[in-house]
Amino acid sequence: MTEVNRKAAIIGGGVIGGGWAARFLLNGWDVAIFDPDPQAERKIGEVLSNARRALPALYDRALPPEGRLSWHDDMADAVADADWVQESVPETLALKHKVLGRLSALAPAHAVIGSSTSGFKPSELNAEGARAIVAHPFNPVYLLPLIELVGDPETCARASGLLRDVGCHPLTLRKEIDAHIADRLLEAVWRESLWLVKDGIATTEEIDEAIRMGFGIRWAQMGLFETYRIAGGEAGMKHFMSQFGPALSWPWTKLMDVPEFNDELVDLIASQSDAQSGHMSIRELERLRDDNIVGMLRALRRTKTGAGGVIAAHEAALPAPAAGDLPVTGDRQVPTSWTDYNGHMNDADYLRAASDATDRFMEMIGADADYIAAGRSYFTVETHTRYLAEVHAGDRLRTTTQVIDGTGKRMHLFHRLVRGDGTLAATVEVMLLHMNLATRATCDPEGIVAERLSRMAAAHADLPAEDIGRHVGQRSKPAVEPA
Repeated sequence: MTEVNRKAAIIGGGVIGGGWAARFLLNGWDVAIFDPDPQAERKIGEVLSNARRALPALYDRALPPEGRLSWHDDMADAVADADWVQESVPETLALKHKVLGRLSALAPAHAVIGSSTSGFKPSELNAEGARAIVAHPFNPVYLLPLIELVGDPETCARASGLLRDVGCHPLTLRKEIDAHIADRLLEAVWRESLWLVKDGIATTEEIDEAIRMGFGIRWAQMGLFETYRIAGGEAGMKHFMSQFGPALSWPWTKLMDVPEFNDELVDLIASQSDAQSGHMSIRELERLRDDNIVGMLRALRRTKTGAGGVIAAHEAALPAPAAGDLPVTGDRQVPTSWTDYNGHMNDADYLRAASDATDRFMEMIGADADYIAAGRSYFTVETHTRYLAEVHAGDRLRTTTQVIDGTGKRMHLFHRLVRGDGTLAATVEVMLLHMNLATRATCDPEGIVAERLSRMAAAHADLPAEDIGRHVGQRSKPAVEPA
């Protein structure tokens, strides 16, 4: 029996609504969109285009097939049978009362109704009878995992489970408060930044440099308190607090004061911002932002730190690719970081894809992390790669692995890297030897590993392996002599 996709209804498009649509759609949910803006389909389409380029690049395993996207002129049609309804209309309380009231009447009883509000509390949103919770995301919603949840505990608990299924990190607030957690922190930095510009201390570009060249990088993987704990040295947080605590009484900041928000300040900020990044379009800036976020998140994913831990956990829960005659040892989208100045995949990254496939195959036969921790593993001693077709960022790349020889200490593998359109992009032939990690000498594999490898080799023995055992420069076919 085919599993029925979950459905999300997105009420109000724009950048945030489009980001929500992408997050659900690319994780296999059906998505219904209601937005009276005549430009909504174009705007959300551009957000989806960026998301399709960026989100799958976070993972080394393919995301589920996209759900079905539909557009609706009637709010009731959009929310019918929805499991999640996300309101992302402008931040006006009267408008939110009107929209959330209708959604509460129209949506199925089991549906979570979330509001993307940056500042309103659930008690304010539901003052006229709605049943919404705050589900506050961060832009771009399809990449950044944090979702702040505020409201009914039972509904927040259900929402939390659904959000984890689409790769988010739900953070449920203990109490409701204006602007929740993250925006209160951001507002403090924003307020002080406005003063620095107004008082002529720094330009918008210089403030951004102070963030991205310094503490912004630290915060991405440790946050505030862990960073300051390290700053305290071996004595830890108590030492840091005693050393820097007195600064809290010094007039370093103007957080209790607000600069007059007039046309002069707006023009000053806007002109500096234009000078800083006006040479790029918004879409170009979004793609630059997404590529940078993907690169940082993939770095954090290697150590399972911060948001990288969310990516790693989500990937582990993704369905494994279906096996055919040969085991599928890789199925992913090619990230932009794998491409070079020619615009196609770098030769080193063909080998990286094959190396990842070898690791997956080792896990399949039992040579996994526990086996390696026990002192045994396979070491690569020789490879041969044939580059047969270009691969570009965003292409689907699927790898299968064939065992050529699995006798004794040897493991001879043949990886095929196939593009999403079925084109064979490369083959990588790999010879590995089984090693004792204590003596650093070769030895026969143990128990289940030897048995599974032998069984796999026997199953693959009659399968073709094109141009196996080639040397560099060897022709695939004999040359035809000219007449």
